[in-house]
Amino acid sequence: MKEVIIIGSGISGMACAVRCAELGVHATLVSPFPSERSQSVMASGGINAVTDEAEPGDSVESHIEDTLMGGCGIGGQQAVAGLCRSGGEIIRYLEKIGTVFSVDASGKPARRAFGGQSHKRTYYCGASTGKQIVSALVMETRRYEAAGLVSRRLWCCFHSALIHEGVCHGALLFDETTGQLEMVYGDALVMASGGQNALFGKTTGSTQCDGYAAGRLFMQGAELKNLEFIQYHPTTLETPQKRMLVSEAVRGEGGRLFYEEDGKRVYFMEDRYGPKGNLMTRDVVSREIDAAGRAVFLDISFLDRREIDDRLPEVRDLCAKYGGIDVYRDPIPVQPSVHFFMGGLAVHLNHETNIRNLFAIGECASMYHGANRLGGNSLLAAVYSGNIAAAEIADRAGVSGHPDFDMELERERKALAGRRDTQSQFPVMYIRDMLAETMQKRLGIVRNEDNLKQGLEDIEYYLSIAERLNYDPSVMPYFNYSLTGILTLARATVSCALSRRESRGAHDRSDFPKTEEAYRSATIISYDSGNYSVRLDRGRSYES
Repeated sequence: MKEVIIIGSGISGMACAVRCAELGVHATLVSPFPSERSQSVMASGGINAVTDEAEPGDSVESHIEDTLMGGCGIGGQQAVAGLCRSGGEIIRYLEKIGTVFSVDASGKPARRAFGGQSHKRTYYCGASTGKQIVSALVMETRRYEAAGLVSRRLWCCFHSALIHEGVCHGALLFDETTGQLEMVYGDALVMASGGQNALFGKTTGSTQCDGYAAGRLFMQGAELKNLEFIQYHPTTLETPQKRMLVSEAVRGEGGRLFYEEDGKRVYFMEDRYGPKGNLMTRDVVSREIDAAGRAVFLDISFLDRREIDDRLPEVRDLCAKYGGIDVYRDPIPVQPSVHFFMGGLAVHLNHETNIRNLFAIGECASMYHGANRLGGNSLLAAVYSGNIAAAEIADRAGVSGHPDFDMELERERKALAGRRDTQSQFPVMYIRDMLAETMQKRLGIVRNEDNLKQGLEDIEYYLSIAERLNYDPSVMPYFNYSLTGILTLARATVSCALSRRESRGAHDRSDFPKTEEAYRSATIISYDSGNYSVRLDRGRSYES
């Protein structure tokens, strides 16, 4: 039986594992924590699909058009069409395995409006859609675990891939329970490791998703794509630990953005973009809030109390718990925050990278969203990409044998042991905090060349001392060995932002404010012995 190793056990990882099992391929899910602690549970708003219950005038073609337009012209037609056409089937599948979607007064599936979409096509489970889908997939995964077709490796972290002559043969894992590296061979390695939140410190997402896996694979020869496109969610609530997401569902249900001027409310999005201004795409709304230069609020107090309780209970409770805000009568103070990464590992239509038998799915893969993701498309892409990768792996012949990686294992073990003897005035976590400060400051909603070059200089300094930093025994060993990979990814991200001398979607350059036809292509970056090479993918070596 073929064996696939999946790094990450959120929605995309579990979807891939379940589909592999259905096709007779054994899957091993590797993660430091159970699926119930994955970032996927934090996805609140909903999942897009055009089904038989679509509202009049909606169609799959309209969903495709909205997605391509939201991606600002650099999303691939073929990839996006496949994603959008899968919507109805994925909704039916999720219902079949136990996802309970919200219904309207007539008992039919309810849908809400999300930004950048021409019709209401976002299915939801209150404001906890991700949590509901995770719960359903956990139960489905357990069925296959009981049948011996899925295994789990908990308390394990990805260290590196086993690659020989452009082919991936498995992974080196760091087992937190033993403190040891272990080789795990497979016919395919699938990365489902999420985005790069830890690069920016306080975001809406989980710091478990730190980008290390992408950075390490980049150093091992995997190409990355569109790293400059970083989505800021326009409505988040500040807390001491993180930015709490105030779901786009709030605006989908009628919430209005405003600021105060001379004692009066200014509904700036409606003034500039008309009645549907609050549901412009996330990049547009974030830029407008940033440009306002003052406190901005989101108001739903005019909605019926029962409507808030029925449709937005999680948002109501979140505001009360973390902000002491009574949404029935008070507006919510909101600010944009880093939320989603359109960039990641570059993959083909089958979700394979430029390295044979190495796949990437979910947010860590750059595929469907172009320069800006539409709300509701990420959960759809998570399930769809997992299915696509599983089908490709099942169709291939198994690997007949693996090279000997014993020397590589011994080298990495010595490197880890050597880290424990390093001396420096700075602990690893201090530099990670410094990196987050740099990224927040230099890769904000609006960028310019001077800021980006300063960011590059700062990160290069961090890289120059990374291997000499003091080993910190107070944190998980993973945090000590992962720093160089994270810094390398950060350096690649700033390089991509510098190379794109235009404004497009989530990449806004004040020094190059126009969208240029010459840049109507994906950005690809590769790494070779410390050298970073950036190119525009005009030849479409990857279908996005």
